[in-house]
Amino acid sequence: MATVPGTMRGVLIESTGGTEVLQYKTDIPVPEPKEGEILVKNYCIGINYIDIYFRTGLYPSPKPEILGREAAGHIVALGPNAPTSFRLGDRVVYLGAGTYAEYSTTSAAKTALIPSSVSSSDAAASFLQGLTALTLVREAYPVKPGEFILVHAAAGGTGLWLCQILKSIGARTIGTVSTEAKAELARRNGAEFVVVYGREDVVERVKEITQGEGVAAVFDGVGKDTFEGDLEAVSRKGTVVTFGNASGPVPPFTISRLSAKNVKLARPMLYNYIYTRGEFDHHTNELFRFIVEGKANIHVHEIYPLQDVARAHTDLEGRKTTGKLLLKP
Repeated sequence: MATVPGTMRGVLIESTGGTEVLQYKTDIPVPEPKEGEILVKNYCIGINYIDIYFRTGLYPSPKPEILGREAAGHIVALGPNAPTSFRLGDRVVYLGAGTYAEYSTTSAAKTALIPSSVSSSDAAASFLQGLTALTLVREAYPVKPGEFILVHAAAGGTGLWLCQILKSIGARTIGTVSTEAKAELARRNGAEFVVVYGREDVVERVKEITQGEGVAAVFDGVGKDTFEGDLEAVSRKGTVVTFGNASGPVPPFTISRLSAKNVKLARPMLYNYIYTRGEFDHHTNELFRFIVEGKANIHVHEIYPLQDVARAHTDLEGRKTTGKLLLKP
């Protein structure tokens, strides 16, 4: 084991609420890796909208807790029966809980070695959102070349990944954004058409672009505010994939409404696409190939000091950001 201190810096929440519940502390005990786990000293920590869901209580979780679902760093300790493929000092990126901290334990089963040509910050900025985008276009709806695809929040972290991956497939992406600056970013990352909320009617613009046919699939991380439009914008026999709740959860609706156009509705979660080690490795390897081959434009909005986590959450919730937000301990 490398030399590890007894306490660390981290962000603890003891109750749900606004950013005021985010407590930056310097005396949190460093966790010890259990069976099959590793201990990582974090270099860069990814911020994701799901962190806000856990902070506000939209997604219930036991409290107190340290937020965070991904990070990159190097291994400083191995728990009992950790895989021999991991060694002390290895640079890794992982999906796990409690990453808003200087050190985190995580399951080796959801940890990947970072290729030598990929920086730790790029790995942290890519992992959860890149894997989400890949599994959406490979599994939630297998996109084919030439298909029209609607992507909401196209200048956000996952949205930018979707635009780039869809372009590499040969799909024709229609992105929605909130500002002209975000529209330009979405275009640079592969969106063929961009609709600015409030300036144009999304459904009408989609119908115009697709000559009335609608899109083969909608990838929607916004939720409540966009769902009704999704049902109108999707084509006959099309698919609506709702994977996030940035504007709030989709309200209950009558399922028979889907039969008007034989629409398929999916509500996937990344972890059920990477449940086995084989699935995890398959999608992780494709993501790293995409990065190593220079096909990815990894856009980091800002790297915030860990103690500025409340500002980062405020910026993300206020739609003031494009691309990925990172924390640095």
